[in-house]
Amino acid sequence: MPNMETENSSVSRAEELKALANEAFRAKKYSQAIDLYSQAIELNSQNAVYYANRAFAHTKLEEYGSAIQDASKAIEIDPRYPKGYYRRGAAYLAMGKFKEALKDFQQVKKLSPNDPDAAQKVKECEKAVKKLKFEEAIAVPESERHSVADSIDYRSIGMSPSSSFVSTQVAILAATATVVVAVVVMVWPAVATTVAGMVVAVLMILGAYWWGSCSGSGVFTKSRKLELEVEPQYSGARIEGDVITLDFVKKMMDDFKNQKCLHKRYAFQIVLQTREMLRALPSLVDIDIPDGKHFTVCGDVHGQFYDLLNIFELNGLPSEENPYLFNGDFVDRGSFSVEVILTLFAFKCMCPSAIYLSRGNHESKSMNKIYGFEGEVRSKLSETFVELFAEVFCFLPLAHVLNQKVFVVHGGLFSVDGVKLSDIKAIDRFCEPPEEGLMCELLWSDPQPLPGRGPSKRGVGLSFGADVTKRFLQDNSLDLVVRSHEVKDEGYEIEHDGKLITVFSAPNYCDQMGNKGAFIRFEAPTLKPNIVTFAAVPHPDVKPMAYANNFLRMFQ
Repeated sequence: MPNMETENSSVSRAEELKALANEAFRAKKYSQAIDLYSQAIELNSQNAVYYANRAFAHTKLEEYGSAIQDASKAIEIDPRYPKGYYRRGAAYLAMGKFKEALKDFQQVKKLSPNDPDAAQKVKECEKAVKKLKFEEAIAVPESERHSVADSIDYRSIGMSPSSSFVSTQVAILAATATVVVAVVVMVWPAVATTVAGMVVAVLMILGAYWWGSCSGSGVFTKSRKLELEVEPQYSGARIEGDVITLDFVKKMMDDFKNQKCLHKRYAFQIVLQTREMLRALPSLVDIDIPDGKHFTVCGDVHGQFYDLLNIFELNGLPSEENPYLFNGDFVDRGSFSVEVILTLFAFKCMCPSAIYLSRGNHESKSMNKIYGFEGEVRSKLSETFVELFAEVFCFLPLAHVLNQKVFVVHGGLFSVDGVKLSDIKAIDRFCEPPEEGLMCELLWSDPQPLPGRGPSKRGVGLSFGADVTKRFLQDNSLDLVVRSHEVKDEGYEIEHDGKLITVFSAPNYCDQMGNKGAFIRFEAPTLKPNIVTFAAVPHPDVKPMAYANNFLRMFQ
């Protein structure tokens, strides 16, 4: 009898904790909700709802690996519980694993055949899988791919054969030939066939001449290209010649602030010039900060352009005397990612030592396809820019070292000990991020409070403890690891006995997390970190994920 009373008491207390967790979730306190659901699970580990709810909270924190684990446990407890499959499918979807997501949504539809929402999810997921298969089928092998940059000249863009443009000379000759044929047919019908044949031959030659001059194939002459005119009515920022100046960057930022577009000619120039600079850099960049000078490190910006402007308002514009490192995840989620990336790239072109850029896990095709940057680029610029940005992102360095003391990386450390800075420098980074290995771990890993290593809560990379951080620093004669990659309530968090700092610079992330943003100023020679926090600022009424994959937005 006492055992049954104790059991009933535990079940009752577990339900109370679930109710508290639900309240925390509604208040967007997702970490607190996870903790409360965990307490409920300790009291009643056979309730599938607790695991499914905790999976949802993990999803909100982008901890998709943990969400999949919890949803799978819910399914194990109750194989006929639709929400278990639904939560797991949503997590797979967020990771870009469309095939796995489809299987789970099909199971949801099977268990809830009259649920229109489930049917819609299956339909949209099937479309995504078909599109993925089509893209795989038409993909050009890596060895046969050519750089899209090689086909772009921002000073002059060639006309395509489909253009309505025909040179005046060709048009006159073609019209004259047509008149000649008409006269011959009327006056000398006997020789009309022969003359007509000759005229057809002339027109074919003229056509070849026109095709060659427009498409750049150079059949008879060198490629002739039509100058990309900046329309007279264009009132935006202009680059004079090849030099990008501070005045231009200021004007461009002001235009962006007022939701005006930059002319594509100048956007091409910025991205192509940045491409050349990044391509020449090593995978790990050493930065020297002279004594008495300072250096600022920012974390994820995620397309929050107006918060980026606020950072510059608080800390000054990038310059040789006020240098910055932006530590990855410049784009996606926020709906002003094009403005963010063009601003950062323009400062890089203006003064390479004023700004340093490190790759994040969101500087990749798979993430950009899902979380909005690809759609935004296609909407604001063009399809060509989608390819160009994907290529330039592969040129971004993977890590930086400040004065041989501070190691700065987007994600974290490694699944093995003994990794040296020379190993990071030797990484061939000119590719899409792999799903394992050093490059993957640099972009995806997270710290954990427990020692040792554990599975990644994201489903990619790993979690590493203070002992792993300590050994890495000792092996490379370093003092501190600075990384980003995670939302923090205060915009930063100091962990691992003060040897690791997370910095995140997107306040009120996705307009819903309520977090502060932060950046770190280091003063040489001590490089003691001075952390500055700031709140979100207003932005135009364009919601986060406005350009994201339609299917993913169904789950927001």
